[in-house]
Amino acid sequence: MPGSGECSGGTVYATAVGASLPGFTVDIDHNPYLPAGGRLVSAVVTVTADVTDDAQPTETGNSAEIIIVDRSGSMAGDKIVAARSATAAAVNVTRDGTWFAVIAGTGKARPVYPPDGTMAVASERTREEARQAVLKLEAGGGTRMSKWLSLAHQIFHSCPATLRHAILLTDGRNGDLWNGLDKAIAQCEGLFRCDCRGVGTDWQVSELRKISTALLGTVDIVPDPAGLAADFEQMMRGAMSKQVPDVLLRVWTPQQAAVQFVKQVAPAIDDLTGRRVQSGAQAADYPTGSWAPGESRDYHVGIQVNASDVGQEMLAARVSLVASSPGGHQVLGQGLVRATWTEDEALSTRINPQVAHYTGQAELAEAIQEGLEASKRGDEETATARLGRAVALAHQAGNEDTARLLSKVVDVVDEATGTVRLKKKVAAADEMALDTSSTKTVRVKKQ
Repeated sequence: MPGSGECSGGTVYATAVGASLPGFTVDIDHNPYLPAGGRLVSAVVTVTADVTDDAQPTETGNSAEIIIVDRSGSMAGDKIVAARSATAAAVNVTRDGTWFAVIAGTGKARPVYPPDGTMAVASERTREEARQAVLKLEAGGGTRMSKWLSLAHQIFHSCPATLRHAILLTDGRNGDLWNGLDKAIAQCEGLFRCDCRGVGTDWQVSELRKISTALLGTVDIVPDPAGLAADFEQMMRGAMSKQVPDVLLRVWTPQQAAVQFVKQVAPAIDDLTGRRVQSGAQAADYPTGSWAPGESRDYHVGIQVNASDVGQEMLAARVSLVASSPGGHQVLGQGLVRATWTEDEALSTRINPQVAHYTGQAELAEAIQEGLEASKRGDEETATARLGRAVALAHQAGNEDTARLLSKVVDVVDEATGTVRLKKKVAAADEMALDTSSTKTVRVKKQ
């Protein structure tokens, strides 16, 4: 690969051909030593998009944004007023040349701007037209998110942009029958990213998490409608920073090895294992979405290998970042995962701190969600045990934000041991904030 070379620590640096595709650095952290008969290689792959001196904003016309606003009856009052302001704030920071549209959702979905169901190109004139159209939004009707996503799918197909992103806002529970929402999500998967926000406390975290996870976005609560405008503006600025669309994490293994799992573990936990797409006899691709220059993420990769003789070394996997280009798929960066068998227990039993850290972070997310679910069922014993375990894990990881959210749900007696008591009364907003934040992780400081 031109411009590539293997460096110490299993890092390969690659420079992309063409100014529009920056290179990536891929750094592998793992213990390559396996005991005699050992078969599992566990590695943390840190991927960082390069920042080059000639980095420029995405070319005109290559980005598309849709803002989906719930205007159901429950949005009446402060919520619909705040939703109008938030949508206007997002429109205001949409960069010139970006395709954009606004959708209003109830039991149906209708285009607000442009009103014909297409997309407009952002300019001073079109942004003002969109703001005026949004001011007319009134609350009334039900909530069927499948209709909202289906219209977004249709509108995105009307423009040539490859960087597609949506913001979805709701304040209530989905009213779709049967598996209507699942079908709509499957239809949109791979076409656009979607960040979901719930305002107030009458919506369901699991519903929005289902959408955001499948569409490689985020989910969060905005308990006070007054906070919507700042949140929408921040999300839109983040979307405007993306420059490389549809990047794939490609994992190649030799015939003596197989991928057990691939999970994004920072900045948030997202299990990609089930989204594997075969790309060759020994290779598979996992979606990562779009990237901004300088952006960095961590992935936990598990490889099962055939045991070999002590002293033998093998290449267990090659991890690459791949993007589409006019000439086909282009490798933007690459790293290597190796395995060596040894009888030295000091080597083979050493736990890599990166792997240990993210294993704990995954357990933390699971403990929080299981504890909150047990609390809802009235199972105080399980809730106390699981949320106590979460407190201990957050303390060990130095995850101060999660620890602070946990302290609003339980009284902490001893954070080191996870000794807690359930609070007698907990605000719904605090429980939902803990739930939505459960998959957000902190990085371990590398030695």
